[in-house]
Amino acid sequence: MAFLRSICAQRATSSLGYSSNKNNRSATSLWRVGEKNITATITTSAGSKDYQDTPIVIDRSQDDLSHSATSKHRQPTGRHQRNHQLLSNIIFSPSYTSRHTLFTKSPLSRSVVAARQEAEPEVKRPRSHKPPHQQPNVPVNPQRDPLDVGFNDPIAAFKSKTTWELIRAYLVYTVCSIEPVVENNLKIMKITRALIGDRLFALLMKSSFYGHFVAGENRYTIVPTLERLRSFGVKPILDYSVEEDLSQEEAEKREVESSVSSAGDVQDDGTIAKYHVEKSFADRRYKVSSARTYFYLNEATCERNMEIFIKCLEAVSGATFGTGITAIKLTALGRPQLLLQVSEVIMRTRKYMEDLVGGQGNVLTHHKTIKDLEKYYSSLGDNKNVQDFLKNVTSDKEGILHLFPWSGIVDEDSQLSDTFRVPDPHTGQMRRLISQIPPKEEEMFRNMIRRVNTIVKAAADLDVRIMIDAEQTYFQPAISRITLEMMRKYNKEKAIVFNTYQCYLKETFGEVCTDLQQAKRQNFYFGAKLVRGAYMEQERERAASMNYPDPICTNYEATTDMYHKTLTECLRRIKLLKDSGEDAKKIGIMVASHNEDTVRFAIERMKEIGISPEDKVICFGQLLGMCDYITFPLGQAGYSAYKYIPYGPVNEVLPYLSRRAQENKGVLKKIQKEKRLLISEIRRRFLTGKIFYKPKGNYVPI
Repeated sequence: MAFLRSICAQRATSSLGYSSNKNNRSATSLWRVGEKNITATITTSAGSKDYQDTPIVIDRSQDDLSHSATSKHRQPTGRHQRNHQLLSNIIFSPSYTSRHTLFTKSPLSRSVVAARQEAEPEVKRPRSHKPPHQQPNVPVNPQRDPLDVGFNDPIAAFKSKTTWELIRAYLVYTVCSIEPVVENNLKIMKITRALIGDRLFALLMKSSFYGHFVAGENRYTIVPTLERLRSFGVKPILDYSVEEDLSQEEAEKREVESSVSSAGDVQDDGTIAKYHVEKSFADRRYKVSSARTYFYLNEATCERNMEIFIKCLEAVSGATFGTGITAIKLTALGRPQLLLQVSEVIMRTRKYMEDLVGGQGNVLTHHKTIKDLEKYYSSLGDNKNVQDFLKNVTSDKEGILHLFPWSGIVDEDSQLSDTFRVPDPHTGQMRRLISQIPPKEEEMFRNMIRRVNTIVKAAADLDVRIMIDAEQTYFQPAISRITLEMMRKYNKEKAIVFNTYQCYLKETFGEVCTDLQQAKRQNFYFGAKLVRGAYMEQERERAASMNYPDPICTNYEATTDMYHKTLTECLRRIKLLKDSGEDAKKIGIMVASHNEDTVRFAIERMKEIGISPEDKVICFGQLLGMCDYITFPLGQAGYSAYKYIPYGPVNEVLPYLSRRAQENKGVLKKIQKEKRLLISEIRRRFLTGKIFYKPKGNYVPI
């Protein structure tokens, strides 16, 4: 924006040309600034006088441009001057600039903005309008291959790879099978970097682990990988995988400080220990190998994380023609104390309803109405506290949805301390389900919600989907509640926001059914990513240490049953929508699994109930560099298939690479199958003279 303002202020030379038809007209303007070109295309409806809703596309040759023009400019005249003024009016109209304004209502907000601007340059991009996607080069006769559901076809698995990439993959998997190396991999990488220097270390990593598991260093260098994936029928889920390399002591210090209110760790008779920090588990990386972990530092860091997520969205939109996805974590966007407190509120609300009406589960499962609540409180007479409380209960003709106005929490300036209060059924006095939160921390919550809103709004504008990752069970009630409110707000015409459900949890089936019911009753599109889970050992040890019930399924088979049961229920509801003539896309499910039995189960159930890949309601996802023998045959057979694509500078993704090595050590059975298929394909290429095979796909992703 700063650059565009300088351009308009200096009245730079504009060369404008029009192409017209009876429906619209467009103007294309080209400015030359030093050695850089900027092209702006304006499209308006014929005869329209409202230019505030006119889409603008800025095509920049580089991500960052100079804020001042060094070359001399001619003064635009006549029609050029009028068109130049039109562009200026559009760019600086309220509808355009509102997306670029951070409201600084208080000293805390102003300090956040100042810190963020000092930490990184202003991000210059139009986000207020949905840009038209460049059309991909679609093959005239796109290829479709038959699917081997046994996933034993090495040609189908690796036709997207060069022979060198196959050899590298085999070597990487071999190293991942050497336990002492894997256990000390991060230390080995750091020592190697110190010995040979950053440049040689980067070259070594790009030809080995980094090259196998990471797509590239930035949003531009990953484009060839994304294009090749697309040509073989596979779409991306982007993740900027830079992580802080913190010591255990620093991680614990940050977590404890950011998980306790400045008012202290207030506990009363209704306190649930699970939702309070425990120092021995404060390093949330403990016994977790497959999930990223963010540790809160300050509000400025959360602002930077928000900008990184938005850059991921832009990268996905620009390189995938709107078919990609970005994954985010809510712990990157706010203080963990707030997620803990809101999670505790949700669970205390369930306990309150259990005490009030009997039975277990959340408010929705009790099928009570406002009149039922009035009866429960009837002994209190015409109590003003009760009447005010009942006015704010969210309900529909089928009954109560929520005891609290959650839409107000994510859309308005509601105060947490005032919102989460319930009447005592004996005295009528209002009692808080959340401890008094200082004004500064209330504002931190508002900032966190603003960041989530900004990211999801950007995703909607760019027509890119966003998946909010699941995290530890003591954060998850708040994460799911916020995610569902974002679904309610943004998933009105299609599934933009997806929640993540970990099927190793005993409560997953019930939670998914409840959320599906919420989506149906509040009429929004429901999106879900089903995973097995990433925190099993940590969750079990924490539960035992803090003396609360183990939330994890008893064994691997029970987790598989939970996954299949939950997936079957989602498919059943999709079938009901389809049979009744409703939009089957009201439910969208990603089967995010490296387990071929689960993938096979999903395919078989789809066939049984008549759901085809073309319905675009079920998709599959695996990590880059893992289980290619599952992902690529699916994509090439016409199923919706995704790869989770990490990217970032070599030296800054070492913690990510370390986790990938650890995870591969834990799935040796899968590695052995992939190694067997790799050797088979390498041997075939050598014997058939295809050593220098160049991948060239002719597929179109579903």
